[in-house]
Formats: sequence, structure tokens, C-alpha cells
Amino acid sequence: MLQSVAWNPDLSPAERQRQLVALALSSGRPVALWRLPGAAHARLCLSLRVEAAYVGLPPALEASAPAGFAFFPFQDSDHNPPLLLPADLYFDLARPDEVRVSAAAAARLPELRQRFAALARPAPLAWHVRPRHAPRPATRPEYEALVAAGVAAIRTGTVQKVVSSRAVQRELPAGFDALRAFEELQRRYPNAFVSLVSAPGAGTWLGATPEVLAEVGEDQVFRTMALAGTQPLLPGHAPSEAIWRQKEIEEQALVGRYIVNCFKQLRLREYQETGPRTVAAGDVLHLRTDFAVDLHNVPFATLGTDMLRLLHPTSAVSGMPRQAALDFIKQHEGYDRAYYAGFLGPVNLPDPGAARLYVNLRCLQLRPGQAVLYAGTGLTADSDPTREWEETELKLRTAGAVLG
Repeated sequence: MLQSVAWNPDLSPAERQRQLVALALSSGRPVALWRLPGAAHARLCLSLRVEAAYVGLPPALEASAPAGFAFFPFQDSDHNPPLLLPADLYFDLARPDEVRVSAAAAARLPELRQRFAALARPAPLAWHVRPRHAPRPATRPEYEALVAAGVAAIRTGTVQKVVSSRAVQRELPAGFDALRAFEELQRRYPNAFVSLVSAPGAGTWLGATPEVLAEVGEDQVFRTMALAGTQPLLPGHAPSEAIWRQKEIEEQALVGRYIVNCFKQLRLREYQETGPRTVAAGDVLHLRTDFAVDLHNVPFATLGTDMLRLLHPTSAVSGMPRQAALDFIKQHEGYDRAYYAGFLGPVNLPDPGAARLYVNLRCLQLRPGQAVLYAGTGLTADSDPTREWEETELKLRTAGAVLG
């Protein structure tokens, strides 16, 4: 249970935010900073117990579940531990006069106040370095060959759909500041879930994702979405004017059917389906279908948790059938996605029974002097390697915009 305490009201909200993040990063403890879509203020979860952040199964989304911030990889492995960062300190810039402190942190409050007060000026932001090398970037011919292999696998029936991806390395500009980059992403993408997450063993990740994986709101409605198909938003045009090719319509329909099949596995029929419709995510357009289940009207007390475990990784980031697509990715993609295409978001913060988890897309990982960016495309039998390369270039611009 989180309790509220006063916290250094002499500082402005922006100064408090920067100092809290600086304290967390300089201490080597896990921290998550995020801004919900459409929200005016960011929120911060800081964990004092590093060992408590590492968990096995995906988090439970019910009101009785522990409060924290989930940060899960594309696939679990020894190199990419699944994390649920305990909310020892929870800070909401909408309430700049307080920090919520867990029972575990309350006993250490005098010590924490002293350490906080010692930061007369914000400490330089640092980030945890992963012990392994950054993934090797794929050249254009290599990525187009990957796409061609995916199309061949679809046409031979090995998979119905597969999602290919690639990583890109870019130098950080002189004087790069992770918190200012986070603030820039908030400004550029008001309708995205914007995040800055750092933890030992996982590294530091920055991103602005448009895709909900699983959400249980204060109204006790479970929500998810099928988001697929990509094209640029042309200057002077409205999203409703977009014309979609058959390839993109088929790709989005496959993701929608995947979600419906997850409902069927739970023998759930009472859901609402809305769409598809065209939505903008920055300078990019997608096709989106929304799904909702009123938990008051169904006999599934753990529906959110059950759906999360069925959905991840969704066909929007892996393919169909799931295992065949994952096998293809492991064999052909040539690098470790780590937390790209995993999921992240707050659980029971600040309200019990509320969880908002997003697919970790449009993201980058920070390393000393370097950023590693990630992007992928969904393949069907009609995919063209040249177009798929161009689609990844378009998607790389979202997080890459903060690198200049």
C-alpha cells in the first residue's frame, strides 16, 4: 500500500523530476519514467530493492497484485530478465507536492531525504550498460534477403505471417541528455506512451509506442488492440483519406483474428470489437481495431492476466502460428531483440485494479556514446523487400527524432 508524504516543496516539479531520475540512475537502482497517452504529466517509479525487480511470470493485473512498473523482453532469457520494478517511490508530476512511499521505503525515508537534499544540482544522467555487445546492424541487402526468406516461408506454408526486424546503431550527439530526450518525445508524440526505463541487467531504454497490449482501467474494462499496416501521413492529408493496399489490410486482419482466438481459448464471447480504422502515430498511419470486455459482466476474475499471458508476444510482433514464427525469427533474424517488441507499463499505479501495458515499439537502447534503434515490419505473401526496408526507415524516425 502506498502512502503519501511531503517531499521538498521548495523545488519546481521539473527540478524534482530531474533530481529523482538523477538519484535513481546514479545509485544504480531500477527506475521508470513514463507519460500516458494524452496525459499532461509524467510519472516516476523508483525501486530501492534491486533484487526484488526480477520476476519470472508476466505480472498479474488484478487489484491485489503488487504495484510496480513492468518491463518484459520479447522472449525470456538469462540475458534479458523480465522485470517488475517495485514502486518503493512513486512520483506524479500532476501532484508536485508529494511522493508516495511504500511500506518498505518508509523506514528509509530519513536516509532518502538526506541523499535527495545532497543533490544541490541535478547529477549527470548516466545509464546502466549491458554486458554484451550491441546487435550488429543489418545492411539493406541483408534485410531485404530476410524479407524474401519470410515471404518464401509464407508461400510454402511454414508460417502464415512473420514479423521481421532490424537494429541500427547511431552515435549520440554531443551533450545528449536522456531526460531532455524523454521530454522531446513527449512533445512530439502526445498520443503515444512515452517511457524512459533503466535497470541493472536490462540497460536504459527510451521510446514512444502507439500500441496497447493489455489494459485494465479504473472502470474495470479490459482493452487491447490490433495495430498493423503502415504508411506515411502525407502533409495536408487527414488519416481518413488514407488508401490501404490489400497486403496491409490482410496483415491487420491477421492480428485481429489472433486476438479473437485468444478470447476463444478462454471461452469468452462477450467482447466488443470496433474497427478497423486509420489512426496516426506521429508521422505514420496504422490500421487499428479495438477490443473491450466489461469485467463486471463476465465470470472471468483474472481475464486481464490470462489474456496478457496468451497475447504476448502478439502476432503483430512475431507472426502466426506463434511458435513457427518465433522459430523463423530465431533462425533468420540474426540478432537478439532483447526488450524491443516486449512490453512495458504501470501495474496498479496509482490505483489498484488499473494496469496499462504497451508493446515496446519505436524504441532505442542507450549505450555509452551510442543509441541502438529497432524497427520491424509484418510480412505477408505479397510483401516487397524494397517496401519493407522503406517501412523500417519510416518507423526508425520516431525514436530517432531525438538524436538530431
